[in-house]
Amino acid sequence: MKRFTWLFSLLMISEAISAQSLPDRLQSATQQLLANPQMKYAQLGLLIIDADSGDTLISYNSQVGLAPASCQKIITGCTAFELLGPAFRYRTRFLVKQEVMNGQLSGNLWIQGTGDPTLGSFRWEITKPNPQLIQWKEAFQKAGIQRIEGKVLPLQVGWPLGSIPGGYTWNDMGNYYGSAADYINWRENQYDLVLRSGPSLGDSVRIVEALPAPIGVSFVSTLTAAEKGSGDQANIFLAPLSNNALVEGTIPRGENNFIISGSIPNPPAQFTQELSEFLQQKGIQIAGKNINEFSLPSEQVVYDHYSPALDSIHYWFMKKSVNLYGEALVRTISQKISGKGSWEDGLQIIRQFWKVRGIESGALRMIDGSGLSPQNRITPGALVQVLQYARKQWWFGQYLEAFPIYNNMTLKSGTIGGAKSFAGYYTTPGGKSVILAFLINNYEGSANAIVQKMFTLLDELKK
Repeated sequence: MKRFTWLFSLLMISEAISAQSLPDRLQSATQQLLANPQMKYAQLGLLIIDADSGDTLISYNSQVGLAPASCQKIITGCTAFELLGPAFRYRTRFLVKQEVMNGQLSGNLWIQGTGDPTLGSFRWEITKPNPQLIQWKEAFQKAGIQRIEGKVLPLQVGWPLGSIPGGYTWNDMGNYYGSAADYINWRENQYDLVLRSGPSLGDSVRIVEALPAPIGVSFVSTLTAAEKGSGDQANIFLAPLSNNALVEGTIPRGENNFIISGSIPNPPAQFTQELSEFLQQKGIQIAGKNINEFSLPSEQVVYDHYSPALDSIHYWFMKKSVNLYGEALVRTISQKISGKGSWEDGLQIIRQFWKVRGIESGALRMIDGSGLSPQNRITPGALVQVLQYARKQWWFGQYLEAFPIYNNMTLKSGTIGGAKSFAGYYTTPGGKSVILAFLINNYEGSANAIVQKMFTLLDELKK
């Protein structure tokens, strides 16, 4: 009889749990998460809505601004789709200001950039450095250029100096993920630093080479060897336009070919030097004379280069969370709408765009386009509104295709120090379409552990 009573009680409890509504289950799961020791000093922001009706399924601090990390890319990408269009392409112009006669260009070869972040990118076959360099060399030869008396020079028109958003931290900007956008970008503004560590703990680490070597940069290493399995704990400190790089931290001991990646401090100069060297290797002579052509009003286009379309750029922007692309898009929005090409103006345009659509500026404190800055503050409510807006647009299929899959859900993720976020779309087993934004700041312990707890809560949607 006692066994029957115990089984009957268990069955009743199970039925009571299963009878709970989805909002009730989400509320219970939220309280369990908040009670976890990892959340003792943390702040949680959560909003899940029914995408079709707009009904709220769970809301907790949904109007509190939190650091969104890379979930901020949701906003930058959506705004770019609207203001630039999914078919938008960057154009890079190769110009001359003097005639080409008998195979000789008596002046300079100019490159006028418009912020294309894909030049020399490894993500498309057609944008990889060597195929692009060959393509341009052949275009110059077709235009009759066999010798350049002047130089290959970048032409800065309508793009202010300064390639790093003010909110980037000092220990981010010198590393590859801190590569920001200039008017000419090359190889995603990255280089690899090859390191060799000694066999014992505390041994010094030698810099073997940089590939490609950033122009004019000298490296100083204070790196030391740590225990095997400790991974990459190195940082490169190198500011834009600077010539001195400090490499600090540790890498595992006994490494002969350990690679970390940094950001190129002067992408336009890097691009023109690599192009010049390639052209000379392939038979186009460059005399390198100092020829002043800045005052010449005439110009002739030798070749127009076009980037992959925005929807393709956005795919990699979201799938691989490429910060460079976000900063390029902010500046491009500014260039197209106001002709300024600046971050401050681009971010203001983005905030104003969403303010007209019901999101107040206080809910959208964007310091950059990528989410890398820890100063960004976005509310879960703002993220959900952007996602809901995107869902109603004709280009939504292209936009959605770029979202990664996490926990078998279509979600963008975000990670910076002490902050973890997910936002996106999901269709429940019962066919309910939901939109969610889930942000945690200042959690204790490991990111992996907090992610699993976040997924436990989201798994209530799967029942």
